[in-house]
Amino acid sequence: MESVMEEPLLSKKSSNAKGGFRTLPFIIANEAFERLASLGLMPNMILYLTREYGMQTAGATNFLLLWSAVSNFTPFIGAVLADSYVGRYSMIAFGSVASLLGMILLWITTLIPLSKPLCNQLTDSCDNSPTALQVLILHSSFALMSIGAGGIRSSSLAFGVDQLSKRDKDAGIQESYFSWYYASVSMSSLIGLTVVVYIQDYMGWTVGFGVPAILMLIATLSFFLASPFYVMAEVKRNMLSGLAQVLVASYKNRFLQSSTENGTYYHQEKGSDLVMPTENLRFLNKACIVRNPSQDLTPEGRARNPWNLCTMEQVEDLKALVKVVPIWSTGIMMGVNMSQGSFLVLEASSMDRHITSNFEIPAGSFVSFMIVSLVLWVVIYDRILVPVASKIRGYPVKIGAKKKIGIGLFTSCISIASLAIVESIRRKIAIEQGYSDKAEAVVKMSALWLLPRQILNGLAESLTVIGQSEFFLTELPSSMSSLASTLSGLGLSVASLVASLILSVVDRVTGGGGHESWVSSNINKGHYDTYYSLICALCLLNSVYFLYCSKSYGPCKDRRK
Repeated sequence: MESVMEEPLLSKKSSNAKGGFRTLPFIIANEAFERLASLGLMPNMILYLTREYGMQTAGATNFLLLWSAVSNFTPFIGAVLADSYVGRYSMIAFGSVASLLGMILLWITTLIPLSKPLCNQLTDSCDNSPTALQVLILHSSFALMSIGAGGIRSSSLAFGVDQLSKRDKDAGIQESYFSWYYASVSMSSLIGLTVVVYIQDYMGWTVGFGVPAILMLIATLSFFLASPFYVMAEVKRNMLSGLAQVLVASYKNRFLQSSTENGTYYHQEKGSDLVMPTENLRFLNKACIVRNPSQDLTPEGRARNPWNLCTMEQVEDLKALVKVVPIWSTGIMMGVNMSQGSFLVLEASSMDRHITSNFEIPAGSFVSFMIVSLVLWVVIYDRILVPVASKIRGYPVKIGAKKKIGIGLFTSCISIASLAIVESIRRKIAIEQGYSDKAEAVVKMSALWLLPRQILNGLAESLTVIGQSEFFLTELPSSMSSLASTLSGLGLSVASLVASLILSVVDRVTGGGGHESWVSSNINKGHYDTYYSLICALCLLNSVYFLYCSKSYGPCKDRRK
C-alpha cells in the first residue's frame, strides 16, 4: 500500500520539475530553423542583389562575404555577453526576435515595391540606383539577422546542457544531446540549401523569403511557449572582467613568492571546495595571494580591490581556458580541409554526373552528401553502436571526447588523400582525352568517385566537432559554457583565414616564372592533386600535434575521456 501511494507522488514531482529532456526539442528547433532560414537565403542572394538592387557582382559578393563574416563572429560576442551579463535564455530570446525581425524586413522588400529600386522584370536588369532609405532597409535586415545568429548560436548548445541534471549527464543523455543537436542543425542546413533554394527558383522571391520568415516565427513562438519549463542558470560573475582581473593582479603581484611550505594564504570564494590553486601556470597563482588579510579583505571576506586580489576560482577559470587552447588549435587544419568545397564543385562539374540518362546531379549539390553522411553517422553511433557495445560490456559505453577528436582528425586526413587520388586519375584521363586546354570539358569518369571524400568528411566532422563541443563544455567551468559552445565555430573562422593564406602562398610560389599554378583556373592544367597532397601532409602533421597536445593535457575531468 505504501509503495503504491508513493509512485504517483514521485511521478507528479517529476512532471512538475523544470528542465530535462522534454525542453531540448524546443531549444534545438530554434537554432535549426534559424540555420535553415539563413543558409536558405545565402545561395540565391547574389541574384537578388544584382537583379533587384542593381549591384555589381563584385560589390554584391563582398556584401555577402561581410554578412557571412559578421554572422560567424557575433556568436563569440554573444557568448561573452551571455556568460557575463544577461544569461543564456535572455540571449537566445533576444537573438530569436532579432532574426525574426531581420527576415521579416527582408521579406518586406519583396512585398512593397517602393522598398527596393524599380527594375525591368523582363530583362532581369536594374539600372536604377537604390535610395538611401532602400539601402538602409536592406542593410538593417542583414544586420538584424547577423545579430540574431549571434544570440542564438552563442547559447543554444550550452542552454540545452543547463536543462540536464547530473543524473542525465551520467546516463549519457548529454552525449546524445550533442549528437542530435549537430545532426538536427546539419539536416536543417541541408533543407535550407535544397528545398528553400528550390522554392526561390520556382515560386519567386516573395514566397522564397516568406517561408524562412514563417519558419522563424514558429521557432520563436515555440521557444517562448516552453519558457515555464526551462532551467534558468544565474550569471554568477562577470567572466570577461574576471579573467582580466587575474592577468592584472598576477602582474602586480609578480614579485610575491608563493609556496605550500611557507604557509601562503590564498583568497577563495565563500563555500568553495578549493583549498589550493593547481600547480600548472603557477605565475597566475600570485593573483590570489593574500598579503595582509586586514588590508586586502573586507569583514565579509571579499577582496577590497579585485584588480589587486582575485579568488582561486577566477584563477582556475583562466587556467582552464588557456589549457584547452592547444587542443582547440588542432581543429583548425580540419577546417582547412573542409573549406576545399569550392574546388570540389569544379571537379564535379568536369566529371560525368549522370545517375540515369535523364537525371544529372548538380555540381553544387555534392556538398549535401557530406551533410547526409554526418547525420547517418550520428544515427549509427547513437542508436546502434553505443547500445550494442553497452549491452555486450554490461555497462554504458561511449567514445571519450579526446578520442573522438583524434579519430575525426585522422579520418579527415584520409578524406583529403582520397580526393588527391581521384583528382590525379581525373586529370590523367582529361589529358589522354585531349582536354588539356578545355577547362569546361566533361571527362568520361563518374563524379560518384567523389563520394568517398564526402562520406569520410561527414564522419570526420561528426566526430571532431561533436567531440570538441563535448570536451570544451566538460573541461571549462559552467560559467563559461556559452563561450565553450562557440569555440569550435571560432576555430572554423580561423581555418578560413588559414586556408586563404595557404592558397595564396601556393598560387604565388607555383605560378611564378611562366609556370602554371597548382590551383590554375584551368583545372586540367593545374595540379590540384598535388595541392590536395600538401593539405593531406599538413593534416597528418596536425594529427601528430594533436597526440602531443592530448598527452600533455592529461586526463579529462571524466577520466573515461
